[in-house]
Amino acid sequence: MTIAEDRSSWPQRSLGLALLGALTGLLVHYLTDQSSTQPVLSNLRYATAAFALVTAIAIGFAIERRGARWTLGFAALAGLVIGLVVYASGGPWSWSGSESWRFICALLAVTIAAPLFQAWRPRGGDPVWRLPYPAVHDRAWSNLLIWGAAWAFVAIVWLLAQLLAELFGLIGIELLKRLLEREQVAVMLLGGAFGAGIGLLRDRDAILGTLQKVAMLVLSVLAPVFGVGLLLFLGALPFTGLAPLWEATRATTPVLLGALIGALVLINTVIGDSPDDESRNLMLRWGALALGAAMLPLALIAAVSTGLRIDQYGLTPDRLWALVFVAIGCAYALAYALALLRHRTRWAPALRGANLNLAFGLCGFALLLASPLAAFDRWSTHDQVARLTHGRVSPQKFDWAALRFDFGAPGLAALDRLAKSGQTPEIRLAAAKARKLENRWDARAAQQTERASLGLDARLTIRPARVVLPAALRSALVDYDACGDEEACTIFFTPGATQLVGVKRNCANCAPSSFSLEQDAGKWRVANRNATDVAAREKLDKAFLRGEIELRAVQRRQIFIGGVPVGEAFE
Repeated sequence: MTIAEDRSSWPQRSLGLALLGALTGLLVHYLTDQSSTQPVLSNLRYATAAFALVTAIAIGFAIERRGARWTLGFAALAGLVIGLVVYASGGPWSWSGSESWRFICALLAVTIAAPLFQAWRPRGGDPVWRLPYPAVHDRAWSNLLIWGAAWAFVAIVWLLAQLLAELFGLIGIELLKRLLEREQVAVMLLGGAFGAGIGLLRDRDAILGTLQKVAMLVLSVLAPVFGVGLLLFLGALPFTGLAPLWEATRATTPVLLGALIGALVLINTVIGDSPDDESRNLMLRWGALALGAAMLPLALIAAVSTGLRIDQYGLTPDRLWALVFVAIGCAYALAYALALLRHRTRWAPALRGANLNLAFGLCGFALLLASPLAAFDRWSTHDQVARLTHGRVSPQKFDWAALRFDFGAPGLAALDRLAKSGQTPEIRLAAAKARKLENRWDARAAQQTERASLGLDARLTIRPARVVLPAALRSALVDYDACGDEEACTIFFTPGATQLVGVKRNCANCAPSSFSLEQDAGKWRVANRNATDVAAREKLDKAFLRGEIELRAVQRRQIFIGGVPVGEAFE
């Protein structure tokens, strides 16, 4: 019998959680729907909404017939942590990457703390000071299954409500449809369904225990497959070298961390929560050993990859958060490697103890990261400004958009400072322009255009003779539909012309393609020969109805490379 099967049912819990969910949904809707011209009050409303929502969810997952006061205290503490993080970070609409990750870390801390509390919580008034690993493991998996199943229940309730509304609408009764269109009714229905779903599922813990065993059994079958795959990957590295990984530094770290998480989950599905629950299948056990052996090399490669990117481009909040997650991955990989070295095939008991210790450590570390002590915005701003002022990066290649939109208040303060007292006129001018940017998308586009323009001369061929191009034309040429910013490009242009044609390669292995530009009111743009105005379309329609249709031979221009026509013909 599992621990889940030992819990007593409590039918009244479902009704109470349904009511709590409905009221919480209404409260959260009211708090987040109101607008305010005072940011402090607005932040307070969002923080209160976060507190109410997290507290209610924690109550739903942890409430028992006994020890309700302990549960209410834990739920209130969890809600307070999330609420304080939301309040300190400001309104969600103004969050940069750091605020979002700080919020995620707070949620991670609460999520890890929940099964620890559920396993510790006193039963009959006596605290359990030494946490049994099977209890923590059981609560963690049960919470995960309940979360997913409760949302599935919410989706079913919502679909049935919509179906009933449509059925009554067929006979002219629109009341239910109008009620569901009201946001207050919708959030109460969804919140009530979520609470009821949690209560109903928790009253059927025996079924959850069976689902847990089935899920772990199905996942454990993947351990040998994934383990062999990871070992083959590591075995191929001496032949391929690490250069391809360093060339793809942006993707390397997330992929490797994903592999670490997958290995961690599959190993634990094989070892179970106790010796009796551990798989006896030799293939699965050896697959788990292979995964454990592959974890540390993967973690070290991810660490080196992140370090290389930081060394090349400096600190940013995203890179610091990536470094944090790599450090967590390294901690788990090192613990599993030590267990494997010390105990070899009998490493499962050591892993269970390591999992418990790592859970406590990760919970505390996540709380630290959610606090203002993790000032990643300030550290990144200081590092990037130092790179700029010391000449490690030029003002033209500096990421002004990131400093403006991704570094929070320290980035804005640095922009103001550089605009007033930057070392060079170029820095002061670029900082002043960046400070006026309205959104990150326009900023990125302008920055990419400027960078592409810097390398345009090196990859551009002008025929019949090389001439100085107007600034407006240079700007239009670096558009994606013209020369872009990657490969070689050739244009046919003479001074004073209002049209030009060209040929480009969008990638190293792509076939050449042609394009044309035309000047309109002093601006150059990619020509769209298929566009016709309203008057032209009306004229065409009338001529078509009159039957004025004929086939004519026309003379056009087209680019040839080595005698082979490229792209479409030009007028």
